[in-house]
Amino acid sequence: MTPARAPIGQRAPRTERGRRTQRAILDAAAAEFGEKGFHESSIVSITIRAGVALGSFYTYFESKEALFKALVADMSGRVRTQVAPALSQHKGSAVDAEGVALLAFLKFAREHKEIYRIIDEAEFVAPEDWRTHYSSTAARILERLNAAYAKGELRVPPQEAHAWAIMGMNVFLGLRFGVMDEAADLVAVAAAANDLLSSGLS
Repeated sequence: MTPARAPIGQRAPRTERGRRTQRAILDAAAAEFGEKGFHESSIVSITIRAGVALGSFYTYFESKEALFKALVADMSGRVRTQVAPALSQHKGSAVDAEGVALLAFLKFAREHKEIYRIIDEAEFVAPEDWRTHYSSTAARILERLNAAYAKGELRVPPQEAHAWAIMGMNVFLGLRFGVMDEAADLVAVAAAANDLLSSGLS
């Protein structure tokens, strides 16, 4: 099997030490961009925060823009990594599975609040990656809904609008209760949202 290529402007590390260095740069970039935004952050400030030499940056990334694009993809991947294990352990209905996925995302958003500023800025700094972030997330939701419909768990055939509606709800619940309110009961929030999906408001 041919290994996946690194995104344009990003070079794949060849050693474990290289992977650790690249991970440190990505983590530092998340913190830096999350605090200052893309335009106010610099490669120098990111490498200082990461504790790596300036030359190490250019070993893995061609530019600040390339790093930002890689970070958007990385954060999308980390959300998937957070949600997938929770879904794999879920044995209930498809609607309940969406509540499980939401709870996993809410926990991620609370731990990584910077994701909101980074994804918001991606619309202008890396628009293709911004679009991919949302379209791929919605596609995963729609895939789950289609699988549930095939099992007879949903009363209507899923549409793309259903997937985007669920994703939109999740995004704003993460903003409100993951970022704005660190004391909110995330389990209760996910349960309320799941009840809305299951029963509706009427």
